[in-house]
Amino acid sequence: SPAMYGGTCINIGCIPSKLLLVEGEKSARLTDKSAAFQAAMQRREQLTSALRAANYNKLATIPGVEILTGTARFLSPNVVEVSTEDGACQIEAERIYINTGARPATLALEGADDKRIYDSTGLLQLDSLPARLVIIGGGYISLEFACMYAAFGTEVTILEQGDTFLTREDRDVAEAMLAMLADRGVKVVLQAETKRFISAEEAVTVVTSQGEYAAEAVLVAIGRRPNVEALHLEAAGVQLTSRGFIQTDEYLRAAPNIWAMGDVAGSPQFTYVSLDDYRIVRDQILGQGKRTTKDRLLLPTSVFTTPALSQVGMTETMAAASGRPYEVKRLQTVAIPKAKVLGETHGLLKAIVDTETGLILGATLFCPEAHELINLLKLAMDHQIPAAALHTQIFTHPTIAEALNDLFAPN
Repeated sequence: SPAMYGGTCINIGCIPSKLLLVEGEKSARLTDKSAAFQAAMQRREQLTSALRAANYNKLATIPGVEILTGTARFLSPNVVEVSTEDGACQIEAERIYINTGARPATLALEGADDKRIYDSTGLLQLDSLPARLVIIGGGYISLEFACMYAAFGTEVTILEQGDTFLTREDRDVAEAMLAMLADRGVKVVLQAETKRFISAEEAVTVVTSQGEYAAEAVLVAIGRRPNVEALHLEAAGVQLTSRGFIQTDEYLRAAPNIWAMGDVAGSPQFTYVSLDDYRIVRDQILGQGKRTTKDRLLLPTSVFTTPALSQVGMTETMAAASGRPYEVKRLQTVAIPKAKVLGETHGLLKAIVDTETGLILGATLFCPEAHELINLLKLAMDHQIPAAALHTQIFTHPTIAEALNDLFAPN
């Protein structure tokens, strides 16, 4: 697609969604939310278009690089056929790299063809602000969109099929997230299995096991699927995992002369992991060929809710199951002076510390600027800086970072 140069992140993922989150928070001071929403959408289009063009031109200006916009499929392990608007052509190569990404999963239910039912891509491109938004799925993408649209004034309802909210998180963290969402007017309904959709002129109604929910827009956020169907991978001898992603070894090799990178390879679906996939492959071409996926011992993550939820290493639940000696450090966000200055006092900070070594085993931050601070903690963990060192570290004031002094204080 000519609209996808640069990949998911800059076009339909990280960049446009974070821009709209920022613009949504700005709109809190404005009375005309609809106008603010339309202005934000215009800014999103300007930014993504500029980044897309920059990424395309980065390649197009390199001598010896040929770019084809089309659909590719393998004819053999060394030959790919590309169908373009001008016809089909065959390309033979000694090395082939697959980086086709993933797409939102869909619901095959009655009424699911209503044009007001969107995936994450569609919801980033609305022309007008919906008064009501129903989100099917209670995962991390759902939470970001809930905060985004609630900030613009939309009435948001999240429908989660399971009986537990945020199953991967410790219960105190999940409860803090629920409290934040409730404060923003976001309703979360558990054990809500979606049955069908009913279309009417004024709204679409989601029929669930917990009742019916009408809205001007519905987001289906139930996961993502790899883009592999059109590739004819069997002709290349490439295998898929049980989840449908391309199977690779730790060097991202899928066949003797074929590599897969990013979301399609089943890597954690984050832009920075795709970048690290590139480093692994680059090392095989230009380096010593020693870098592998096994080198990724600690992977920080962030969910860009307001405030952000960031995590690295063990949670308390994971530590309890590990059998290691540990203690839990906790600090409520409301105790941080900078959080009071920002007016964002929801949440808490948690850390897991090994009681024998004093090293940090993991951290979960649900507080302002958590997405920045988590990288500092990852660095401390990577270099085995003990928790006590962060307790006595000199940080600037007022900042969220100085909360680490209190978080890692002796119990």
